[in-house]
Amino acid sequence: MDLKGAVALVTGGNGGLGQRICHALAREGAHIAVVYARSRDQAEGVARELASHHQVAAAAFACDVTDGAAVQRLVGDVAARFGRLDILVNDAAYNKAIPFDDLDGLTPEVWDRIMAVNLTGPLRLMKAVAPLMKAQGRGRIVNIASVAGLGPTGSSIAYAVSKAGLIHLTRCMAVALAPATLVNCVAPGLLEGTRATANLRPEQIERSAAGSLLKKAADKDDCADMVVAMCRTETMTGQTVVIDSGRVFH
Repeated sequence: MDLKGAVALVTGGNGGLGQRICHALAREGAHIAVVYARSRDQAEGVARELASHHQVAAAAFACDVTDGAAVQRLVGDVAARFGRLDILVNDAAYNKAIPFDDLDGLTPEVWDRIMAVNLTGPLRLMKAVAPLMKAQGRGRIVNIASVAGLGPTGSSIAYAVSKAGLIHLTRCMAVALAPATLVNCVAPGLLEGTRATANLRPEQIERSAAGSLLKKAADKDDCADMVVAMCRTETMTGQTVVIDSGRVFH
């Protein structure tokens, strides 16, 4: 798909990885809806940077992805502002570091919050954009999961399970939305300088980087470039690509 003039909605677009994704898409000529949950000033700053650096249209939109009515309003507002909606990137996520053996710490409230943001939120958004993309005859959805979804690792059991669910949801939605809309997934390993990493214990960060073949964290720009490739593709759907400096092979 030609990205010049396309409209992309990026949840978590003001985050460490989200900003890189927004800039990568804008470099290709896509207009960007920067979606945030709380940090309005930061998101509006990102939108201004996108417009200034890449000469595209960009605007910040607030949305709690766990609120079904808010998600519907968001999609309607973005389509009204830009006239169409071609790309959805589900990058918003929540985690809380809880050792796997601390089952008491994995409370129902923590579990429900992580699932609501990381799994149910993307489902709500995909369902909301599906009719628009079908009517347009084209669409691209890219979900941002994690290598924690491919093995029993990560910041908590709930986080790992939520990302495993998102990877399989990608496959299922690829079936549901074909042929007009292609749905793919990026599964990063450890990424430095993100809100998710900030919630990890220092020993987790050190262990993750040391355990990779390349002995370093994954690169946010590599992940953003893969999102662009998944938006351009005409023949890949239902796939998950791991970018983790060589830790997980699937």
